[in-house]
Amino acid sequence: MSDTGSVVIEADQGFTHSAGIQLAKFAGIAIAGLAAFIYLLWIIAGEAGSTTSGNAIDVENNSITIALREEPPQLDANRATDASSLVVLAHVMEGLLGYDIDAQLVPGVAERYEIRADGATFWLREDSFWSDGVPVTAKDFVFSWKRVVDPETASQYAFILYPIKNAEAINSGELPVETLGVRAVSDRVLEVDFERPTPYFDKLVAYLTYFPVREDFFNSTEGRYGADADMLLYNGAYLLTEWVHGSTMRWVKNPSYWNRENKGFLDEIRTAYITQDINAKLNLFKDGQIVDTHLLSPMLPTAMEQRWPIDRSMDGSVFYLEFNHRDDRITRNKNFRRALQLAQDSNELVYKVLKEPSYLPGVSLFPAWLSGVSESFQKEYPPVRHQMNVEKAREHLELARQELGLDEFPPLMMLAGDTPISLLSAEYYQQLFRKNLGLEFRIDVQIFKQRLEKMRQGEFDIVLSGWGPDYNDVLTYGDLFSSWNLQNRGRYDSPEMDSWIRIAQSELDPQKRMDAFGEIQRLLYEDVVILPMYERGFSFVVDSRLQNFRRRSVGPEVDYNYAYIDSSSD
Repeated sequence: MSDTGSVVIEADQGFTHSAGIQLAKFAGIAIAGLAAFIYLLWIIAGEAGSTTSGNAIDVENNSITIALREEPPQLDANRATDASSLVVLAHVMEGLLGYDIDAQLVPGVAERYEIRADGATFWLREDSFWSDGVPVTAKDFVFSWKRVVDPETASQYAFILYPIKNAEAINSGELPVETLGVRAVSDRVLEVDFERPTPYFDKLVAYLTYFPVREDFFNSTEGRYGADADMLLYNGAYLLTEWVHGSTMRWVKNPSYWNRENKGFLDEIRTAYITQDINAKLNLFKDGQIVDTHLLSPMLPTAMEQRWPIDRSMDGSVFYLEFNHRDDRITRNKNFRRALQLAQDSNELVYKVLKEPSYLPGVSLFPAWLSGVSESFQKEYPPVRHQMNVEKAREHLELARQELGLDEFPPLMMLAGDTPISLLSAEYYQQLFRKNLGLEFRIDVQIFKQRLEKMRQGEFDIVLSGWGPDYNDVLTYGDLFSSWNLQNRGRYDSPEMDSWIRIAQSELDPQKRMDAFGEIQRLLYEDVVILPMYERGFSFVVDSRLQNFRRRSVGPEVDYNYAYIDSSSD
C-alpha cells in the first residue's frame, strides 16, 4: 500500500509466504558474518520464555492490547492510502474476497465468483450483514465503486478500479459516473464489465478500495463518513466501538460476522497506544503492555538479553528516492538525475549506514519475493547491474548545469518522514551528495500526514518514499509510474512507460506480460525515475501466548484476524 501496505508507507514501519526463501537469501549477503551471528542468537533466544506481565493479554476477558504506528487520517476505505488505515479497516471491514491465515485468496462477502475475458460475476452470500443488522448487497458495492471513480471523491486509489469498463474515463471527467461497468443484477449477484481483459481481478477486489459502502448510511453522515467510530458501518470480524483521536481505539468481536468460526477469535483488541517511537514500543513490550513490536538492530541485544523469541520476515515493501519530474524542478533534468544515480550505492546505505540485517539493498522497484512466469521475477528479469561512478556522475552534473542554464545549483529540498530510519537515510544522502557532487540538500522533516500532503502537492525535489503491495501481482508495483496514477507523486510522464504498462494490464499470455514488466524495470533505471534504497524486512517479537499472529507482505502489515490466546504458553 502505498507509501505503502500496500498503501503509502512510512520509512520505519509484515509476514510473507516467501519468508523461507528470504532467510536463505540473507545467509549469503555481504554481512553474512554479522547476520549469521545474530540469527544464531535468535535461535537461542527462541528457546526462552515470553512476556507475561502487564495488560498485553487479558486471558479472562480474551483480549489483547496493541500499538498503532500512526493515527489513521480517516477510515473511509474509498479514500484511504496509508498502512495504519489498512490495518484497522482489514479487521473491521470485508470485501468480496479476502486472505486466509496462509495469505491465500478466499471467499469473503462473495461465496463464489467467475472471471471471464470480458468481465466477472460475483455471487454474494446471504449471511453477510452490516453492523446494524442489514444485509450486505450487490448495491453496496456498486455505490462504493462508483464513488471511488467519481472525480469529486478525489480518491488517490481510483486507478485500481481502472480495469472496470469506463472507470478511467469517468475518473478523468470524460463520462458520467452512471456509465461505470458494474451493476447489481439482484441483491446477491454483482456483474462487472472489463475495459480490457483482467485475469488478476480477483486479487484486486480483496483490496480496501473495493470494500462496500451502504448509500443510505453514507448520506446520513453528512460528509463525515469514516471520521469517527460512529461514522462507519462494519461487516468484518471486529467492530470499532471507540476511537479517541490520537490516543486509543477499541475493536470488539462482531457477533453477526458470518465467518466467526474461522476468524475473529478475540473478544476485544485494544489499541491503547498510537506512537511511532520504536523505543517506547520496545519498553511497552518489555513491561507487558503490548503483545508485539518490531525491532531495529540496536534493540536486538536487549531482546536477546530478555530471551525473547525473535522472528523476522520481509514485509513486501520497497523504498526509494523519488524525483519530482514537474517542469519547474531541477530534478526534471535527466542528466541531473543520472548524476545522483551514479553518485550512490544502495549496498553502502544498507550495510554501512542502516545496518539492519533484515533489509536487502534496493536494486529494482520490483522486490525479490515477486513471482515471474515460473521463477522469481528478479531471476527471470535481472535488474540492471548498477555501479557507482563518481567521476562520471560529475560529468553528468556539469551537462545538467549547462542544459539548465545555471551558474551553480541552488539548495534543493529533500522531503523525509520523522522516523529514525527515514532521518538516518536522509542525512546519509545529504552528506553523500554534498561530498560526491557538491550539492546541497535541505531536509524537510514532516510527520506522516503532512508528508503525504506535501507529496500530493509536489512540494519536494526528492522524497524518501516507498511502496508496499496492494495485491499479489507484479502489477501492484508495475503501474506505479503510469501518467494516470495519482500515487506517482513526482508526476513522471512517459508515453513509452504508459505503453508497456497498458500491455502488462491486459496481456493474457504470461510470458508476454512478464516481458512488459521487464521493459518497465529497464526504463525505470535508464530514465532514472527513482533511486532504489532497500527492501524492508522486520525483526519482531510477539508474546508467545498469542497464537496465529501474522505479519504480511500483502494485506495489512499486522494481522490479528486469526489470532487467539493460548494461556498454556505462560
